[in-house]
Amino acid sequence: MGLLYTRMKIFRFPEKLDSLSRDSDEILPPLHVRIKPTNACNHGCWYCAYRADALQLGQDMKLQDAIPREKMLEIIDDIADMGVRAVTFSGGGDPFCYSHLPAAIERLAATPVRFAALTNGALLHGRLAELFAHNATWIRISMDGWDDASYREYRGCADGEFSRILANMEAFRKIGGSCYLGVSLIVDNRNCSQILALIRRLKDAGVDSVKVSPCIVSNSGVETNAYHQPILATVKDQLGRAIAEYSGPEFEIFDSFHLELETFAKGYHWCPYLQITPVIGADQNVYSCHDKAYNLKDGLLGSIRTTRFKEFWQADKERFFQIDPSVVCNHHCVVDNSNRQILEYLGADPVHLGFV
Repeated sequence: MGLLYTRMKIFRFPEKLDSLSRDSDEILPPLHVRIKPTNACNHGCWYCAYRADALQLGQDMKLQDAIPREKMLEIIDDIADMGVRAVTFSGGGDPFCYSHLPAAIERLAATPVRFAALTNGALLHGRLAELFAHNATWIRISMDGWDDASYREYRGCADGEFSRILANMEAFRKIGGSCYLGVSLIVDNRNCSQILALIRRLKDAGVDSVKVSPCIVSNSGVETNAYHQPILATVKDQLGRAIAEYSGPEFEIFDSFHLELETFAKGYHWCPYLQITPVIGADQNVYSCHDKAYNLKDGLLGSIRTTRFKEFWQADKERFFQIDPSVVCNHHCVVDNSNRQILEYLGADPVHLGFV
């Protein structure tokens, strides 16, 4: 298998890259759309970015919002008609809490669009598990605790939830199909010494990959680093041992645990990635990215409540330049490095391109 987590994917789409700037009259469709179908969730993770008071993310989110069934099917039809390559269902809430998800998946499965989901795994069973196993490209389960007791403390869920989710993974693997089963392991100062043992259990459950990342505790990189600095050595030791013992062609461990930049300041004035991977929220608004979803003041591109997504997307290219990252994005951003690469690519002097 090739690289799963790489910022180089976008450079496979040069026509999209060349359409991004104001200098181009073209408006090409997004390559990847993240859809947040519902803000309801059956877990209460303490670090959840959309519910943490210390983070700007999700500041205007309404828990009762969900995309109506017919609107969801309309969005999927538009995405297929536009030539979007991929869709990821995520939160907001947990997408598996969305009652119309089976209908949405069946509609998507009849198109060339690849799709995936981020979920807590509690509802990965029955019809939805079958649909994803046989039709999705990947599914990734977020985890933190290492046993039933710790899971209950982390997530405020019923006793036995950790065991049930492991059983769901094992059963999902037995269904067959080509869906890649991953885990996003969120690390804090309580589970940092459990990484090695938990990765072993996940491998035994049939998981294909584990991505290990730090929880984000503040809009400030300095404060987030101060939280993680005391556990950095422990995490790297646990990860190093896990990679040495368990990683191989059939099981990937991706180390995404790192300290944040001391400053989240951005030195550029428009965001290329909002034309590449926009977000459709459960409130039927389109946002620039999942780091600014449900931020009506600084992340909103517009509403599709009374218009189709494909019409909205083509209507006004100038809307893609109304958000100035140097002013409103001085917080954690997962695509900052990608934006910098793209802007450097677009800024290359055409007269000197041949001198590689």
